[in-house]
Amino acid sequence: MAGVVKTVARWSKKPARDVEAPSGGWVNMVRGLAARATTPLLPDDYLSLLNPLWSARELRGEIVEVRRETDDSATVIIRPGWGFARDYQPGQYVGIGLRVDGRWHWRSYSLTSVPEPDRDEISITVKATPEGFLSTHLVDGVEPGTIIRLAAPQGEFTLPDPPPESLLFITAGSGITPIMAMLRSLRARGQAPDIVHIHSAPSAESVIFCDELRELENEQRGYRLHLQLTQEDGKVELTELDQIVSDWQKRSAWVCGPSAMLDAAEEVWEEHDLADQLHMERFTIAATDKGGEGGTVHFAISDKSVEIDGATTILQAGEDAGLQMPFGCRMGICQTCVLPLEEGHVRDIRSGQEHGAGDRIQTCISTASGDCTIKI
Repeated sequence: MAGVVKTVARWSKKPARDVEAPSGGWVNMVRGLAARATTPLLPDDYLSLLNPLWSARELRGEIVEVRRETDDSATVIIRPGWGFARDYQPGQYVGIGLRVDGRWHWRSYSLTSVPEPDRDEISITVKATPEGFLSTHLVDGVEPGTIIRLAAPQGEFTLPDPPPESLLFITAGSGITPIMAMLRSLRARGQAPDIVHIHSAPSAESVIFCDELRELENEQRGYRLHLQLTQEDGKVELTELDQIVSDWQKRSAWVCGPSAMLDAAEEVWEEHDLADQLHMERFTIAATDKGGEGGTVHFAISDKSVEIDGATTILQAGEDAGLQMPFGCRMGICQTCVLPLEEGHVRDIRSGQEHGAGDRIQTCISTASGDCTIKI
């Protein structure tokens, strides 16, 4: 309770938007409270003051822990806020928005936690790469207690329940992350199908979840691990799968890893007329993740333009530009704010869904995904 009182005190001293503050603590407090008495605020604003996860406008989460897996990878434990669907499926991914140096950065990562409705936390496991600004920051620079934005779980690379009787998992590097969610979920459900898991990594030290995989190999009935250390043994040749698992053609296959490996898998399965047994996850970057986030929003009728980041809504951008934007609930419920998108792309900040030219969008929950034009 004391923490809430201190927060309210700090909030009251800080002037409302567009209100300048003179010097003097108590003067600021009185002036700030007076300004807020005449400044429109929504219930969501007051709830976020008490707890930043209590937001109905957007999905949020709090980073609880960053747990190192290897030298360049870590598992990030997240406590989701209101509205996050905890009944996601093993193999799905989630969008993460993190503010770094005043700018919001977005990326999608596979969930590695077991989906349970009553579970308070979720996890993603991230491998830092030289070209991955956000992945590097999540692994090396993010502090517990950091508030992030979330997009709803998505993806078709999922394991059915109940699973097929015999499975073949083929993974490489960080491609193991969605498969780990599947393995953990099978174990949690007490399901033990016949699994052969082929995993590739440069060295033993670089194998993400190495200890857990070995534990599964020793304790999980029906699970067999073939670990290929490519610096010593070379790459797995999918054209020679018979040498590793003789009955691979009879198994349902889930494959995740580098594009070259996935291309090879497609060729092999198609050559044997088994394409319907192959499920793949490509770690591709969606349009919302290319070249940064946000962009220039052009309002066609009024001929005004505003540059925004990937967290500012189209509605807020229009109001900042002095436009009379239609709005109602400001939380994506009432549809009052819907306008046509003439050009470009926008992203729903709650679900991560992207909309293109010709779509009608809810401006109160949409942000720019590159330059775009709105008809107003």
